[in-house]
Amino acid sequence: MNRRRQITISISAAVISGLLVYGVYLLQLRQIKLQQTIDVVAPKQFIETGTILSKDHLKVIQLPGRAVTPDMVRNLTETVGMETSVPLGGNEPLLKWKVDKYRLLPRTGESTFQIPREYVKSISNGIRAGDEIAVYLSDEAVPSKRLFADPIRVAGVKTAANLEIDNPKNPNLLSLANNDKEGMYASRRDANGTIDSINLNLTEEQWLLMDSACKGGTAKLVIAYQTSAIQKEGE
Repeated sequence: MNRRRQITISISAAVISGLLVYGVYLLQLRQIKLQQTIDVVAPKQFIETGTILSKDHLKVIQLPGRAVTPDMVRNLTETVGMETSVPLGGNEPLLKWKVDKYRLLPRTGESTFQIPREYVKSISNGIRAGDEIAVYLSDEAVPSKRLFADPIRVAGVKTAANLEIDNPKNPNLLSLANNDKEGMYASRRDANGTIDSINLNLTEEQWLLMDSACKGGTAKLVIAYQTSAIQKEGE
C-alpha cells in the first residue's frame, strides 16, 4: 500500500514539475516576444504638410513588438512619392493615414472647381497638375492683391482639345514623385499644348470669394506658378 502511495506521489510530483517547467517556458517565450523589436518607418525630422516624401526624409527605427500597431508604415519604399496630409514629427512612427498618394484629389473640405475662362486674365504656362499656385486679383478700380494667402493645389490643366497638358514621355507628376527637378523642368519645357482651362481644389469659402470677386466682370484672376515643395527642399 505504501509502495503504491509512493508511486502515486512520485507521478504527481513529476506531473506538477512538468507543468511548472512548461509554465516557465511559456512565460519566457512571452517575454521574448515582448522584447523583440520590429522595424517601422519614421521621419528623420519635422516635415511640413504637403511635402512630397523621398528616401532622404525617412529612416527605419525599431520598436518593441507590443508597441507596433497595424497603421504604422513598415516598408520605407511604399511611402516614397507620397504627400504628407498633416505635419510629421521627427522620429515618430509614420502612420498610414498621414500620407496620401492621390494628391490631385480634393482634400477634406475641398472640391474641384473648373475656373470659368471669363474669370481668368492670365495663367502661367508652366503650371501642371499637382502644382501649387498663387492666385491674384487684378481690378482696374482697386489695387491688385493676392486673393488667397495659402497656395492652391492644381487638379488639372487642359488644352482646348481637352487634353491634359504634360510631356507624355516625361510626366511631371512622375518627376515630382522621384524628386527629379531636372525632369520637372524638362516636362514643363516640352509640354504638349497651351493651357485653355484649369481645375483647382478649393474650399467652399475660397470658391465663393473667387466667384463674388469675378462675376461682375471687372476683376480678373492672375494665376501664377509657385515654387513647389520639392524645390523648397533643395534651397
